[in-house]
Amino acid sequence: MKKERAWPQFTRNLLIMVGSRNRPQLRRPTWIIVLLSIVSVFLIAAYVYPPHSPSACSLFSSHGCGSGAFDLPPAAHTRELTDAEVESRVVINEILNNYYMHTKKPKVAFLFLSPGSLPFEKLWHMFFQGHEGKFSVYVHSSKEKPTHVSSFFVGREIHSEPVGWGKISMVEAERRLLAHALLDPDNQHFVLLSESCIPVRRFEFVYNYLLLTNVSFIDSYVDPGPHGNGRYIEHMLPEVEKKDFRKGSQPNMEGNRNCYADEHYLPTFFTMLDPGGIANWSVTYVDWSEGKWHPRSFRARDITYQVMKNIAYIDESPHFTSDAKRTVVITPCMLNGSKRSCYLFARKFFPETQDRLIQLYSNSTIF
Repeated sequence: MKKERAWPQFTRNLLIMVGSRNRPQLRRPTWIIVLLSIVSVFLIAAYVYPPHSPSACSLFSSHGCGSGAFDLPPAAHTRELTDAEVESRVVINEILNNYYMHTKKPKVAFLFLSPGSLPFEKLWHMFFQGHEGKFSVYVHSSKEKPTHVSSFFVGREIHSEPVGWGKISMVEAERRLLAHALLDPDNQHFVLLSESCIPVRRFEFVYNYLLLTNVSFIDSYVDPGPHGNGRYIEHMLPEVEKKDFRKGSQPNMEGNRNCYADEHYLPTFFTMLDPGGIANWSVTYVDWSEGKWHPRSFRARDITYQVMKNIAYIDESPHFTSDAKRTVVITPCMLNGSKRSCYLFARKFFPETQDRLIQLYSNSTIF
């Protein structure tokens, strides 16, 4: 957050220093005037008679030496970049993009966090097909290199590290995915998905839903109970104060457990960074009705037209507190002043559901 504020200020200060530097009055002897005249003639000649050699670049060519104003020779990728190197490139790209370039083709980046292969690639292929140029795909496979059945996923793996459930490595993987996606300035919205996630709407609906809003769809709320504020520890100071500590989706359960970073990091971070820019619900549906440590998992026998329609048209998001009151806070899904459907995706689905989902996706209008 500090860097985000510091870089523009640094650039402004630099421009002020360059533009306001006092220079003494210089004499202009005849030889300087002659030199300037020669340079002017050379520039005019270069404009009228540009070089035609393929190895040469025209100074005034609209195409220059490459496709962009800041093209550099392609880097020799002899090794994978470290996280720090990727983050550094993101910072540099952000500086250049803010001051010199504006995207004309916004894309949605789909960030898949998976142990290995993605069981729903065929379904996702149907979802993406025909919309090339409007999306990007990134895959973080933490245990084994995935095999692909869809061309949209081939070669889209990023440098990955092992991930442990409930560990800080989950957050590190999310940050790693986001950093790689930020290297492409056309990526304007970012969707984090697991291997058990499926789309419950068609691509056009998802694209317009995200591109026509200016909020982040983060499940973030205050839970005064043991699974919310009860997980806060003083070691989080000074970066995180208790008043800023938030949680995401989780069921209402007895007992207590350790603080799982992935349930709190993004809700807390976005609350501190941009509290007015949070929708306070996630666009991924999760069924916590069973009241267990993990949400309900859907099997093939559960996939019916009515079940998928019910998910697609939910327009309220529930939040459960873990205190003695066991309060259920209902958040209506409001976009641009109107109540809308909440969910674009859903989890958790077993791989056995793919054939049934493809059949519904091919024939049904509910998506």
